[in-house]
Amino acid sequence: MSKGVLLVNLGSPKSTDPKDVKEYLDEFLMDERVIDVPYWARVLLVRGIVLNTRPKKSAAAYQKIWWDEGSPLIVLSERLQEKMDKNTSVPIALAMRYGEPSIKSGLQELHDKGVDEVLLFPLYPQFAMATTETILVLAEQLRKEHFPKMQFTAVPPFYNHADYIRVLAESIAEKLKGKDFQHLLFSYHGVPERHIRKSDVTKSHCKIDGSCCQTPSAAHQFCYRHQCYETTRLVAEYLELKENSYSVSFQSRLGFDPWLQPYTDRTIERFGKQGMKKLAIVTPAFVSDCLETLEEIAMEGEEIFHEVGGEEFTVVPCLNDRDDWVKVLSRWVDEWAHQKPVEA
Repeated sequence: MSKGVLLVNLGSPKSTDPKDVKEYLDEFLMDERVIDVPYWARVLLVRGIVLNTRPKKSAAAYQKIWWDEGSPLIVLSERLQEKMDKNTSVPIALAMRYGEPSIKSGLQELHDKGVDEVLLFPLYPQFAMATTETILVLAEQLRKEHFPKMQFTAVPPFYNHADYIRVLAESIAEKLKGKDFQHLLFSYHGVPERHIRKSDVTKSHCKIDGSCCQTPSAAHQFCYRHQCYETTRLVAEYLELKENSYSVSFQSRLGFDPWLQPYTDRTIERFGKQGMKKLAIVTPAFVSDCLETLEEIAMEGEEIFHEVGGEEFTVVPCLNDRDDWVKVLSRWVDEWAHQKPVEA
């Protein structure tokens, strides 16, 4: 069989035009694994309310971070794909869960190259319904409809893989070298609390009570919250961070249902009000810089911090197309291509 890899990231609007942003948000927010309510309620919420107000606001945010080459997320993902393609023994294609290039077009690209065994590679370190799961579900639907002879293997979440932890930790150390920061905040993308409970294969372990994430359980295989805290613990261990010199928060909530806490914006505000002057922040739920890191954290987060008396706000870039990250991913791909398991 001929092998190939499909890297899959989140996606982006085609441009900063509100019409393109609206089209993108419609595809994104109408995904039943992103807003997991009945279809009629999703239509009412998304198309009846959100899409009448949010596209203009989101378009303005995208305009702040848009590059000459296009969307930072797309450009950075393309750079990663191009570097990996040069460093692996099998073809590497790129796709986005929402927008273009689509998962279907990515699979078609591999199919046209004679590939019939595909390594699906969601570019998310931690598992979540709204990220990893929705990619794998859609890819399987497309396989059945358009590529029935293809076989899929999926890369498991790599939140605790030693290679990932090393590269992430060293990227943090590089950025913070020589900086006298007081606290390192690990900000992860938020998800509704109900997503954690829905993903609990034991149907009883996940209580989001402060202790369940530290108690061994089969639920952790699909528990986003546990995996975020575990990434943080391992990086802190690698960097030998002192206790209380780092913490975890969650960003980008939507709607009125409870989401994972503490919230990043409120945490930044609290630190500033408590007298903290030098804060560093890293966003390990993302491997590519995007709206959530470049605008929500690096711009809005810094503004909040300065408004409440903070002085230095240092943002650690995502791994993007770092050479050491490319080397790790390329090795994982070649291990799979040569029948060695890709293990977390």
